[in-house]
Amino acid sequence: MSLQHDGAGLGEKNNGLPVYGQAHDSSSDTEKGHNSMGIPGEDGVITTENNELSKQLKGRHMQMIAIGGAIGAGLFVGSAGAFQSGGPASVIIGFTLVGIMIYFMMQALAELAVLYPINGAFTMYICRFIDPSWGFACGVEYAISWLTVLPFEISAACNIIHYWPGSEGINNAAWIVPLLVALVVIQFFGVKGYGEVEFVLSAMKIAACIGFMILGIIINCGGVPTDDRGYIGNRYFKEPYSNAGFLNGFHGFCGVFTTAAFAYTGTELTGLAAAETADPKKEIPKASKQVVWRIAIFYIVNLALVGLVLPANSPLYDADTGDSSATSRHSPFVLAIQLAGIKVLPSIFNAVILIAVMSVANSCTFGSTRTLQALAANGMGPKIAAYVDKKGRPLTVVFLQLLFGCLAFVNLSDKGGTIFNWLLSLSGITVLFVFASIGVSHIRFRMAWKLNGHSLDELPYQASAGVYGSYICVLINVLALMASFYTSLYPVGGPNLDAETFFINYLAGPLLIFLYACWKIYSWFYVPAHRPLYIKIKDIDIYSGMRQGQRDIINGVVPIEEQTSFQTEKKGGMAGWMKKSVQVLI
Repeated sequence: MSLQHDGAGLGEKNNGLPVYGQAHDSSSDTEKGHNSMGIPGEDGVITTENNELSKQLKGRHMQMIAIGGAIGAGLFVGSAGAFQSGGPASVIIGFTLVGIMIYFMMQALAELAVLYPINGAFTMYICRFIDPSWGFACGVEYAISWLTVLPFEISAACNIIHYWPGSEGINNAAWIVPLLVALVVIQFFGVKGYGEVEFVLSAMKIAACIGFMILGIIINCGGVPTDDRGYIGNRYFKEPYSNAGFLNGFHGFCGVFTTAAFAYTGTELTGLAAAETADPKKEIPKASKQVVWRIAIFYIVNLALVGLVLPANSPLYDADTGDSSATSRHSPFVLAIQLAGIKVLPSIFNAVILIAVMSVANSCTFGSTRTLQALAANGMGPKIAAYVDKKGRPLTVVFLQLLFGCLAFVNLSDKGGTIFNWLLSLSGITVLFVFASIGVSHIRFRMAWKLNGHSLDELPYQASAGVYGSYICVLINVLALMASFYTSLYPVGGPNLDAETFFINYLAGPLLIFLYACWKIYSWFYVPAHRPLYIKIKDIDIYSGMRQGQRDIINGVVPIEEQTSFQTEKKGGMAGWMKKSVQVLI
C-alpha cells in the first residue's frame, strides 16, 4: 500500500519499514479496510497487522475526559511551587498564557484527528507532516514520559494516603500492590475500561473543583465562622508583597510558566483517543472545544481563588509534617481550607487529590501503550509491540507499562527519591516539544492541503483560529522552552549553574536530540526515504488514512454542502450568529 498522491507517502515498505516518501496508489489493503500500519482503510476500520483496535469510546467518555482528564496533581499539588516561586499574579498570568496555547493546540489536533482518525494520532502526524525521525523521537520520548510517570504517581498515591494518621507505620508495599492490581483490572476491560474509569473519576474531580470555587468565594468574603480574618479581598496580592502579587520578578514568572505547561499534560489524550472513538467526526471537535472551559474555570478561576485566600508565604507550605514526601499535605487547596479553620473538609479534599493521582495513573497506561503500539505498527519499534488481541487490547505494551509501574517499589528504598528525580527527568519538558510539533504539523498540513488544490470548505472540521492559532501555539511553546532552560540554569533559590540541577530539569531536551539522531542514522542505512532533514511540502501525504466519506467529498462524488460538519451546519439571522459564537467556545 502507499499513502501519497503524486508524491511522498507514509506506507510503502523498505525492508519491512514504512517509508515516508513514495508514490500513492490505492491498494487492496485500504479497500479491505485494513493495513499493516494501523491506518484506517476506506471503511474507517482501524487495524494492525493482527487485530482491530476496539472503538468503544463514546461521546460521554470523550466529553468527560476532555473536561476533567488533565485535572490532576499538577493543579492540586504542583501549583504550590508556582505560588511560592512566582506569587499569585504570576500563577494567573502563566497558567492563562499556557492555557491559550493548549486551546489552540487542541484545535489544531482536532482538525487533523477528525480528518485522519489514525492510531498514534499526533505522533503519526509529526512523522507525516514534519519528519519521520522527529516523529519517532517525539513519540518515543512521549511514551517514556508516561512510562516513568506511572511509578511516580503510584508512589505519590502512597504518600497521599499517609495524610491520614491511621496509615502511619504501614509499609508502602501494602498500598502499591492493590494500586497495581487495580490498574491491571482496568486494562483487562481495554479502552472501555479506561473510558469508564476516567468518566467516573473526572466527574468527581469536576465536582471538587466546583465545590472549592464556591468555598473559596465564601472564605474570601469572610463567610466562614472559624476564620477570624474576615473579608480578605485582594489583600494577599498586596501583603506581604509590594509588587502586586509577583514574587522574584521575571525569574519567578519563568518558573511558573514551565510549571503551568506541565500541569496541562494529558489534554492531548483526547486526540490520541480518536482512533478508538465510535464517532470521531462528531466527538473530537466537541471534546476539543470543551478544553476552553477546563482552562478558564477549573484552572484559572480555582488558582485565582487560591491566590486570594492563601498567602504565597504561608508557613503552612513549609510546616513540618514529619514526612517530607507527603506532598498532598502541602497542596495549596488543602492548606487554604486548613487556614480557614475548617475541620474534616481538608481530609475530604485530600481524598480528591488521591482520586486525581489515580486518574493520572490510568492515563499513563493509555498514553504510553497507544503511542508505542502505533510506532511499532509503523515499523518504528519491535513487531511484537504492535500486537493487538481480539478485544482490541495492545497487550504487549500494556504489560510493559505495568512492569514500569513496579518501579514504584523503588520508593521503599532510602535512595528512592533520588532515583525518581532522574526517572522523571526523562519526561520533563517533553510535552513542550510535542505541543509545538503538533502546531508545526498543522501549519505544514494546511500548506500541503492548499498546494494540492483543496479549499478549507472540504475539511470536515476547521480549527477555530485557523493556522494563526498554531503559530501562536508554537511561539508560546518556544518561549516556555526558553524559560525552562533559564530556570534550569538559574532556579529560584539556587543552586545556580549546577550540572545535576540542570539535567534533572532539562534532560528531556538532549534525550530528544539523541533519539532523533538514532533514527536518522538507522534510516540512513535501512530507510533511505527518511534521510532528508524534513519532508518537502510537495511530498507530504494528505490522502491516506482519510475516511471514504471524506474522500468522496474531495473527489466530487458528494457535494461539499452535504457533508455534516461543525462548519457547514448553517442557520441564518441573529440565531445563526449566536449559535456560531457559542460553537467557538462550546
